[in-house]
Amino acid sequence: MTPSAPAARAPQGSGTAPLPRGSDLVELYRKHVGSGRAVMGWVLGGMGEVRSEGPWVYADDGRRFLDFGGYGVFILGHRHPAVVEAVHRQIDTHPLSTRVFLEPVGARAAQALAAHTPPGLDYVHFVNSGAEATEAALKLARAHGRNAVITTRHGFHGKTLGALSVTANPKYQAPFEPLLPDTTQVTYGDPADLKQALAARRDRACVILEPVQGEAGVRIPEPGYLTEVSALCREFGALFVVDEIQTGLGRLGTWWGVDAEDVRPDVLLVGKGLSGGVVPVAAMTATEEAYAPFGRDPFLHTSTFGASPIACAAALATVETMEREQIVARAATLGEHILAGVRAACAPHQGGLVRDVRGKGLLIGIEFAEERAVGELLLELIAHDVLVNHSLNSNRVLRLTPPALVDGAALDLFFTALAEALNAAAARMAG
Repeated sequence: MTPSAPAARAPQGSGTAPLPRGSDLVELYRKHVGSGRAVMGWVLGGMGEVRSEGPWVYADDGRRFLDFGGYGVFILGHRHPAVVEAVHRQIDTHPLSTRVFLEPVGARAAQALAAHTPPGLDYVHFVNSGAEATEAALKLARAHGRNAVITTRHGFHGKTLGALSVTANPKYQAPFEPLLPDTTQVTYGDPADLKQALAARRDRACVILEPVQGEAGVRIPEPGYLTEVSALCREFGALFVVDEIQTGLGRLGTWWGVDAEDVRPDVLLVGKGLSGGVVPVAAMTATEEAYAPFGRDPFLHTSTFGASPIACAAALATVETMEREQIVARAATLGEHILAGVRAACAPHQGGLVRDVRGKGLLIGIEFAEERAVGELLLELIAHDVLVNHSLNSNRVLRLTPPALVDGAALDLFFTALAEALNAAAARMAG
């Protein structure tokens, strides 16, 4: 399945030498990035991705791939013109700030984001990644005396040390233990389990969870679950943190996953799509009461590159583009269409290769009967010029996170590729 390298000239790097490709690129990874990543790259064809636009990613051998992966980042696709223009403009004027004076782009971005968060979450703390947003939330909770953390089994909130403490996967946690003390895991979707944990930690707990567990394989709770969690947090004096790093900004067909139940958490985490697919940026948003410790002391939690003008320019342009192009409504409509198409393609394999298909908006999971089917499908789809993702906390689930801007031809390509990939994988695994 490894493609042969064409004779076309490789793209140029920042200097005069061409960028490495093929076996040279794999060797550089092996020597300077890691052997594991090098092997993965070689298995996937040894290609380097060198260009992107809209829903497409281009490899150094000239192939074009439809990106239905990207771990939820590309809700606007790659290099949306409005976001690229805003970033270029900021680079040409003031890409990084001294952090001495007030910085207007960050203030405008905060205002734009707060205009769409649940009512009352008016304060915005920009960071560089989703994991950093989780860290900020955990520190904010401690500033309020909430030093007992309750997370959900199979939840994913990042891999920095604090975030890893609430990412309930022993595979990633075990090498770095001990992690944060007094951290408890409860069953996702089970309010009774949460109530028991909260009762033992009254007025000193922080609860963190996702509206839909993405890395756990697109696990969607029963209606009313978030409402019950919110009520329990109020009853037992817990700080309620909702991680919308993957589910927010239209990914579920609403601005936020909590919108479905009109829930207002104390803290809401934003990331991935906030970048506009151009510059990494994330944020912790909070109510005035919850944010008070950080609001009073601007040096209590800081980052040199957090809220950089270039990142905030991307965030501002992203929010404005979502408003102007009605991305949330488009995601809802498109998500229903894609989910129906995925279910139709999987129907002949239901009860055999495929165990379940589930999704909400543009977050869709295909659960297989065997773990190895995920790898087979991933490779088959790459062979059909489509990129998707596996799920870090669920080895049997292939995850789709397509952009909200996909045309008919691209959808036709995807549905055809999925049907053919499923047939090929089923035949190979049966043999």
